[in-house]
Amino acid sequence: MALLDTDLSLARDSYYAATAPRGADRPALQGRIEADVAIVGGGLAGLSAALELAEHGRRVVLLEARQVGSGASGRNGGQAIHGLACSMGQIEAQLGLDEARRIFAMSIDALALIRSRCARHGIDCDWRDGFLGVAVQEGKARGLYDDAERLERLYGWQQRPIERADLPNWIASPRVRGAVYDARSGHLHPLKYTLGLARAAEQAGAQLFEHSPVTALVEGPEPVLRTTQGEVHARQVLLAGNVYLQGLVPALQARIMPVGTYIVGSEALTPERARALIPCGAAVCDNNWVLDYYRLSADHRMLYGGRATYSTLTPLRMAEGLRQRMVQTFPQLQGVAVAYAWGGFVDVSMNRAPDFGRLPARGHVANVYYLQGFSGHGLALTGLAGQLVAQAMAGDAERFDTFARLRHRPFPGGAHLRTPLLVLGMAWYRLRDSFW
Repeated sequence: MALLDTDLSLARDSYYAATAPRGADRPALQGRIEADVAIVGGGLAGLSAALELAEHGRRVVLLEARQVGSGASGRNGGQAIHGLACSMGQIEAQLGLDEARRIFAMSIDALALIRSRCARHGIDCDWRDGFLGVAVQEGKARGLYDDAERLERLYGWQQRPIERADLPNWIASPRVRGAVYDARSGHLHPLKYTLGLARAAEQAGAQLFEHSPVTALVEGPEPVLRTTQGEVHARQVLLAGNVYLQGLVPALQARIMPVGTYIVGSEALTPERARALIPCGAAVCDNNWVLDYYRLSADHRMLYGGRATYSTLTPLRMAEGLRQRMVQTFPQLQGVAVAYAWGGFVDVSMNRAPDFGRLPARGHVANVYYLQGFSGHGLALTGLAGQLVAQAMAGDAERFDTFARLRHRPFPGGAHLRTPLLVLGMAWYRLRDSFW
């Protein structure tokens, strides 16, 4: 359980936790309970599924090991962006262009789903339109514009290329060499959104239990989830815990890796000073393999993320290191203090494509579903994934199975060597980012 302990310590100074009051904790599961669907994981994917299922009259029980939204769902960069973490070329190579187009269109549906849920359920999560993809090297700027042109030509997704001379009107950073603007993506306060989804799911009739880590899954025609103090008997199960499943299903765990990512929040700036940094108000992310991402909060702080680690160890002087990267990107922030510093783990698959499917069943219909592998690009897609798996559980699996056809391999090296091998591989990509 060391990973959980490390991750918990990274959450203590979260800007999101400081600005989104939770209220009282939900109770832990006690005794035996029955449900149509039992869900493991109180993040965006699990909550989205719980909401969809409960709204369609299913008896839903959700088990969360800590608190709802305590993992990546409540601590991420807050950027809701079109597409997937992997390139669409990766999807084309496996499924062909037509199916890749279907998957890309669903990523756009995921953005619309956030907006519609916020409106329908009265979720105030500081949503703001706009995403700016940027490059910090000349070669990567050419790649950025080429990728945008390909996305428009093959997928019909239009973004605005920003001319070099016009860059200061969009982002006031001397590092940026190129940019494309997407008006239909955006950014939000992820914990406010996650807690809003939890309230909506409960209002629809779902039962949510916190501080209820699942210790065993008993598969069969009516699977059982066991905790230290109770158990849930269900007709169907959804595993939506990602890297926090802690070995519950070893075959799934082998296909994802926990990757640490970290964020600092500056002290509050004046509205004018904040607006001068990113005049377009968009969320920003560069196109390096090991990337930086940043945006302005609703109360005019710079939220700056990056410094990904692949060893589960928090970088030394993490907050100071990110502050220096922030100042490198925005020299105007020299002397501005860091008020918050936090981090957590995202689940990354080998090919960075999402990994959805069902566990193999013996002698009965497959009834244990899973959602994982969002690879740091899940703020919007997790919501759609919950909707897709709810539809599949109700008998309409067409959209879910489009994703389920993607092939995934375990990370090489087994339980002991896969982390060192990944660290070495990412060192190579960092070096490549420096020169290209």
